Amino acid sequence: MGYFKEDLVNIKGFAFDVDGVLSKTVQTLDANGVPMRTTNIKDGYAIVQAVKMGYPIAIITGGKSQAVENRYSALGVEDIYIGANDKVAALKEWAEKHNLKKEQILFIGDDIPDYDAMKSVGLPVCPKDAAAEIKAISRHISSYNGGEGIVRDMIEQVLKVQEKWTISKETPWSSY
Repeated sequence: MGYFKEDLVNIKGFAFDVDGVLSKTVQTLDANGVPMRTTNIKDGYAIVQAVKMGYPIAIITGGKSQAVENRYSALGVEDIYIGANDKVAALKEWAEKHNLKKEQILFIGDDIPDYDAMKSVGLPVCPKDAAAEIKAISRHISSYNGGEGIVRDMIEQVLKVQEKWTISKETPWSSY
């Protein structure tokens, strides 16, 4: 296995878990016991950039929050798998839909429910606060914790390597 940055040039699609990746692992519960997630606005900016550049993005979570679906749908993500008990099946369906090969997929996960999905992609990545088992199978362990910009970091790295990261006065989400 070479240096993980060599694989960034091959990435054509991104898949992300939610809790512990797009949101922090520590959550507040509302009065009904439903988790209230905190997300990183810079992750959202990068997701919109990737969508505008034509990268398919999958949100694959075991959680069943309508708020998660609303958030990522508003950012232009079309493939949102809520309540995904079988993340490998969701990942496979998404990859087939977008004609993606294993080596073209970057998946960010942080805990045991992500293990098999991460093993099935070309570039498994995790936050620095991921479970030990996830760190052991990751090609890259980010310097960011979950919910603190790991998604922005990885999307930005891929788009920069592929010369698709843009700096523009126009806000990327103006069309959403």
